[in-house]
Formats: sequence, structure tokens, C-alpha cells
Amino acid sequence: MREIQAGDPESEDLGSRAEQVLRDVFGYPAFRGEQKEIVTHLSGGGDALVLMPTGGGKSLCFQIPALVREGMGVVVSPLIALMQDQVAALEEAGVRAAALNSSMTWAQVQAVERKVRTGDLDLLYVAPERLLTDRCLELLDSAAQIALFAIDEAHCVSQWGHDFRPEYIRLAVLAERYPGIPRVALTATADDLTRKEIIARLHLQNARVFISSFDRPNIRYRIAEKLGARKQLLDFIRTEHAGESGIVYCLSRATVDDTAVFLAGHDVNALPYHAGLDNGTREAHQSRFIREDAVVMVATIAFGMGIDKPDVRFVAHLDLPKSIEGYYQETGRAGRDGLPADAWMIYGLGDVVQQRWMIDQSEAEEEYKRVITAKLDAILGLCETTECRRVRLLDYFGEASTPCNNCDNCLTPPEEWDGTEAARKLMSCVFRCEQATGFSFGAQQIIDILRGKSTPKVLQFGHERLSTFGIGADLDVAQWRSVLRQLVMLRLVKVDHERFNTLRLTDASREVLRGERQLRLRRPTQKAIPKRSERRLIDKSRVTLDVAESVGENETVYEALRAWRREISKEHGVPAYTVFHDSTLRELARTQPRSLDELRSISGIGATKLERYGSALLETLQTAGA
Repeated sequence: MREIQAGDPESEDLGSRAEQVLRDVFGYPAFRGEQKEIVTHLSGGGDALVLMPTGGGKSLCFQIPALVREGMGVVVSPLIALMQDQVAALEEAGVRAAALNSSMTWAQVQAVERKVRTGDLDLLYVAPERLLTDRCLELLDSAAQIALFAIDEAHCVSQWGHDFRPEYIRLAVLAERYPGIPRVALTATADDLTRKEIIARLHLQNARVFISSFDRPNIRYRIAEKLGARKQLLDFIRTEHAGESGIVYCLSRATVDDTAVFLAGHDVNALPYHAGLDNGTREAHQSRFIREDAVVMVATIAFGMGIDKPDVRFVAHLDLPKSIEGYYQETGRAGRDGLPADAWMIYGLGDVVQQRWMIDQSEAEEEYKRVITAKLDAILGLCETTECRRVRLLDYFGEASTPCNNCDNCLTPPEEWDGTEAARKLMSCVFRCEQATGFSFGAQQIIDILRGKSTPKVLQFGHERLSTFGIGADLDVAQWRSVLRQLVMLRLVKVDHERFNTLRLTDASREVLRGERQLRLRRPTQKAIPKRSERRLIDKSRVTLDVAESVGENETVYEALRAWRREISKEHGVPAYTVFHDSTLRELARTQPRSLDELRSISGIGATKLERYGSALLETLQTAGA
């Protein structure tokens, strides 16, 4: 089939048919952003690379063309949970969808394969590992017709990325084996280097590239110093997100287990998730998180990719992510419904030291280490910046922005100070210690000397006799740790991993010691972000209103609709949001339609759902509103 170009009469017809599918099947009145252009391009036979933030509607970009075109759409998806959720949502909308994955019985697999051969499927979801098997490729060869191939989470193809999966590289076979079938690669995160790698490895050199804004204005970005991680996390959850769903990311499995136990011991409904748990436990915990309200998942990065749960109200990081791409991908799992959500992170000197140690110990080639180090420096820069977090974040992806008034730096601007003299004191102390004894010392010993503390260890080595003893008494421990962390980030001081994490000066420190370089440092702050009950969103054109405002005085009706949806989801064995999203229930509560015709105008209610649930919705509305 030839590719249909924009402006052709056929293109206009495809656009009209796509809009009809959007209304009739999915119940939405209009496309958002570049969705229509992407859908029309794919429906016309073109290839595409689509970069769209989480919650921006990527799925519709390939689901609708698969329904507009003749044949079955094949979706390459990396996670079973994602496949199951999307198939369930499509079936609720009346679409013939199925998946092939390792969780299925042999009888179930055979039933799906029969539907592929007889042309009884609109969309087939399959993992990349399975798709690349001879059996699956031969199955696709036998299909009546294939409408398109969609490669979701396409950033997994990048060897520089945070979610690299070797099998994604082999997906280039689709271009070679099915040259006339349109392909679309989709992801929420990809810097310029990753985009080029996706295009090259998936043979998408002739594809159109669609890049939507990376901005998620409903997410409030907050980064603070680590002063007692678990207590800080508990205070954050209790104060701002009690009784709400969230995800807590930790770097190690041990920290995941300890944090989950700690939260559960303080009446937070927390569950652990990491690769060290058996499959049954992981699946049970993930199912509870998806299907229940107010579950907090404490996890390593093994959890989350493709999670469609729309009402995650916060994502917290107890450890520094390895890159801005990873941070953006993980924080993007909050607030998919467009309502206010928090991206909350704490980090400290230990995070910086550990991440750099992991890079140094890696057996990877030097080029790889160089790229990964640059990515780490970028996330450290985001942490230490005194500018708007969102501006810095979007700039990393090549997008210009203005201060958002919805991050910690905008709401409680941090102070900068001339830290040159403090830096010189600290570096001089490191030098004097090594000069006096012939070996170096760790952070605590250096800070104790600077503050004039006659600890047993200070006295043991005679450090109270150093010229630097007590010259930093004007700063407290937290302030000195902040100074040291920033000096390590700036590569003026390094941590010697092979000598018990002792401090050493770098060549670059000489410029500061000689007075040839001035340092502007971020001053530690304990200012609190306003509690949720006290917040007033400054720019409501950028941030969606909260639930109370969006349903007006009809919160009772809204809760009744949620209760009805909960029963339906249990009856059907699917997550509640696959029946209706919260946004649809809010609109129902606010407008309270009284007839099937009025229900048709509600966003999210397509023809199948209107037929299936219309009468029950009207009855629930009438009873709750009486």
C-alpha cells in the first residue's frame, strides 16, 4: 500500500474515520495535541517515531490506526501487566483485543492463535521475546492481514538508556520481514542521543518524528536533602498523601524491604516489589496496587514501566536515580489522570558517592562510562540547581520553558551564597590531614576538625593541633555536608572508594585554593512546601483543578459512582480505571445527565460502554442525587 500524504483527499477521509472511531469506540469528543496528525499519518501507511509524555494519550496513537486500517494491529509491549490492562480496557470498549504472553495456559495461547489466523482480532499484544520466536513470526505470516506494528516503550532499544533490553535491538526484523506495513515506535523519554539510536536500530530513517511537549504541569517537582530518609518519607505521606496511592523507588532490594516494613508498621498500606521476590508475590503485589485504592508500592526500578494506573498521587525517590531519563520516566507514573501529583525525592552525599563508585567499578567500555557519567552529572545538576526544576528538566530534552510556579524552587526559592571561603577551608583541612599523617580521612573526621570537636579520633591523630581545627565552627554539620556534597559534584573533591571512602583533592581544587575560582553554592534550606490543604495553584491554566473543585458540590454523587465502578470492576475482574477513568466519573457527577442521549456527550463513554452501562449509570446518578 502506498503512503497517503497529508492534503490528499484520502488523508482527509482517514482523518474523519479516525475521529469517528475516537468518538464511537473510546467516547472522546476530539483529539489532543498532535494525536490526530499522528493517527492520520499511520492510518495512511506512514512510519513514525512518537515521543509523548506519560498520560498524553500514546496508546490511542496506534490503537485507532489499527482500527481504521484493514487487518490486525500488532503491539510489542515489554510487560505482561501493561498488556493485560490495555487488553482489558479495549475489551470494555468493545474492541477485539488479545495478548500472547508467558502467563497464559497452552489452551489460551492456542485460542488466541486461532483468532489471529481467522482474522478475528483487531489488536494483538505480544512481548518482544515472544514475537522474535519462529513460532510467533510464522503465526504473523499466516495472519489474514496486518494493519501496523507498534513498538511501545521504544527507549528500551537504547544501550545508553535506563531500561535497555537486548531483544529490542532485534526488532529490526519487522522492517526486513514486513516492508510494506507501517511501524510506529513510541516512548515517553528519549534525549537526542536516544532518539537517533531508536531510528537507527529500528530502521526508521524514513519515519516522521513527532515530539510533544515533555511538560507534565500537574506534577510538582520537589528535591530535598536526605536527613533521615524513612522518617522524611513517612512525614511526607502522612502530611500530604494519607490514604492515597503512590510509588516509592529505592536503589537496593534491602532498602525496599526495610522501607515497606517500616511504612506498614506505621499504618501505611505498603507493599514491596523487586526482582528478589518470587513471581507469585510480585504478581500479587502488583495486582493489589493496580486494583485497590491507597496502596503504596515500595520498589526498585523493576516496577512501573507501562503501569496505566491513573490515580497515583505521588512518586517518591529515596535514592538518586541514575539519569534524568530514568527520573522523568519514573515520576511520570504520577498523576496520569491530570490531577495534581507530587514527584518527591531526597538525596545525599552517599548517593553521589555510590553512583560514581558503580560507574568506576563497571567493566563497560570507556565510551559507555563517559555517557553514563554525563547522565549522572545532569541529574546532580537538577538536584543542586537554584533555578526552576521544570525549566532545567525540560531543557535536558531540548524544550524551552518558563518558571512553572509548581516546583519547590519556584514556591520556596533557595538561597545561593559565596561558598568559596568555606570550600577553601574544607579542602585545606583535607590537605593538612594527609600532610600531617600521610593518609586521608573520611567526611565525618574532616567536619569534626573544621567544627573544633575534640572527638577521640581527632585526639588520637593529633588533629586538634592542625591549623584548620575549629576554623569552620560557624557552620553546622548539615551545612558542611552540603558544602562537601556540592564539592564532590563539582569534582573538586573526590571520594577514594579503595581507601574506605576517604576524601582526596583533585587537580581542579587548586584553582579554588589559589583564589582563582569563585564558587556559588546552594544554601541548605529547611523551608517547607505548603501542605496540600494550604496550596493555591498559581497558574491554573497549567495545572488541572483538584477533585473537590472539579465536582463542585456533588462529591456524594462522585463517591457513589466510584462505589458502583468498584463493584463492576470486581465483577469483571479488571482494574477500576478500565471501566471508566476518574475524569469521566467527575464529569458525570458535575453534569448529572438524565438520559442516554445526554450520556453520549460525556467524554470517555463510547457506544459499547453506553449500551453496557448506560442504564446502570443513570440509576446510580438518580439514586445518589436524590
